[in-house]
Amino acid sequence: MSRKTSAVRREESQTSAAPGGGPRLVFAPDDAAARGDKRRATADRILVVEDDFLVAMQMESALTEAGFEIAGVASSGEDAIELALSERPRLAVMDVRLAGQRDGIDTALQLFAEHGIRCIFATAHHDEHARRRAAPAVPLGWLAKPYTMASLVDLVRRALAELGKSGH
Repeated sequence: MSRKTSAVRREESQTSAAPGGGPRLVFAPDDAAARGDKRRATADRILVVEDDFLVAMQMESALTEAGFEIAGVASSGEDAIELALSERPRLAVMDVRLAGQRDGIDTALQLFAEHGIRCIFATAHHDEHARRRAAPAVPLGWLAKPYTMASLVDLVRRALAELGKSGH
């Protein structure tokens, strides 16, 4: 997992103690996020939105190895919106089918409308209807599952180059 989800701290206050009075483990963000710092978008910060844990881990690993910084990994649209607000990614790699109430297209539309974050769809659901629904989010590409991690990295590079040209 990324450092944002793997850092652990101990909470020892009476209100957060585990049953039995001992301290409980709480997942905590990295130091900057814990201080409430807002990060500015940079050209290489990527938000991964994928509800299949193994696929998400493969994506995170491949993108990290390619030199990109992972802003976070979300399995639901709700988590993606929250991470985007706190981590300010430059780009999201989005599956269409997600855990939770909203799908990836609804999430991408909100990310674009409210935060100006564009996405790449990496999904098995890329039919004409899905593409029409997603069009207002101005996606930077579609990657059909199954795909290779090399093709994902290549598409992310091209998308970031396009963002750099357009000044977004």
